[in-house]
Amino acid sequence: MQSTTQAIVLNTFTELLEEIVNNKKDKPKEWMSIEEARNYIGVSHNTFNKFRIMGLKVAEIDGIKRVSKSEIDRFLTEHSF
Repeated sequence: MQSTTQAIVLNTFTELLEEIVNNKKDKPKEWMSIEEARNYIGVSHNTFNKFRIMGLKVAEIDGIKRVSKSEIDRFLTEHSF
């Protein structure tokens, strides 16, 4: 009886852990590298640079560039029709 309960608990725990890991993989980070940001919106390097010229804000600290998910979403919403 105890081993059955342990097996059920272990199985449930394993399923929950797999779900957490899979959800984390699917969810974009709040701050992304340029490459991650390009992949997030599905555009090429050149198109992403055009978006920057059009006003997409990129943070740069000590040569490291990052783009926030909320900034990308704002930019795309602002340029939607």
